[in-house]
Amino acid sequence: MELWYTEKQTENFGITMKIKRTMVHEQTDFQELAMIETEEYGNMLVLDGMVMTTEKDEFVYHEMVAHPALFTHPNPENVLVVGGGDGGVIREVLKHPQVKKAVLVDIDGKVIEYSKQYLPSIAGKLEDPRVEVIVNDGYMHIHDHKNTYDVIMVDSTEPVGPAVNLFTKGFYQGIYDALKDDGIFVAQTDNPWFKADLIQSVNRDVKEVFPIVRVYIANIPTYPSGLWTFTMGSKKHDPLAVEESAIPELDTKYYTPRLHKAAFVLPKFVEDLTK
Repeated sequence: MELWYTEKQTENFGITMKIKRTMVHEQTDFQELAMIETEEYGNMLVLDGMVMTTEKDEFVYHEMVAHPALFTHPNPENVLVVGGGDGGVIREVLKHPQVKKAVLVDIDGKVIEYSKQYLPSIAGKLEDPRVEVIVNDGYMHIHDHKNTYDVIMVDSTEPVGPAVNLFTKGFYQGIYDALKDDGIFVAQTDNPWFKADLIQSVNRDVKEVFPIVRVYIANIPTYPSGLWTFTMGSKKHDPLAVEESAIPELDTKYYTPRLHKAAFVLPKFVEDLTK
């Protein structure tokens, strides 16, 4: 008998994939969590019925959260990742030698625990001595750490459940206050096919807080529609001012020096959402 997992991404559209087995399925204190072994994408983390990451395509998302901001900031020594309990963004952050400390704050310790067990290629750097892992509310952590970080990355789920507060103007203002004078923040901001209104509202709110706001895109096949947006807010540094020659080659699979500026070139229907 074949077993298939389906994510209903909207009321009228979903994706489905053949699975080998379910390793974990439980209700944590915050969300429904599953670890599933799939035929096509390897092990996969699912939260509240939504695919968070898979072994096959995770590198796109994690590289694109981390590297555009870290190469825009001239000296990113102290970095905060809100969410991201799977450890993928932390892994990419640590590829930058300027980073002295990377703090991960995730509200659900079970995500961290099971990612270490079932997604070691993603979570394998969480034990690095430069990393501090905190199981707590990222919203409150930011509120309690003014003028602390050079770069803040918000690696959240969609705006449901425990992530609802991570898509509010008050949260973006808190991030601004937690950043140093030349700080940069970046967040995943969903897809333009099904969540155009979310992209518009986030862009409007971030522009009311940060003087420089840029949206960029990447292709992530297991996320709704495959086309994903990220929003960067910066106090001083513009990612479009970074010269390709100033970006060293890293051990990456998606992000490259040439891709840095190219990712900010948006299809017109996406660009229209940011005006």
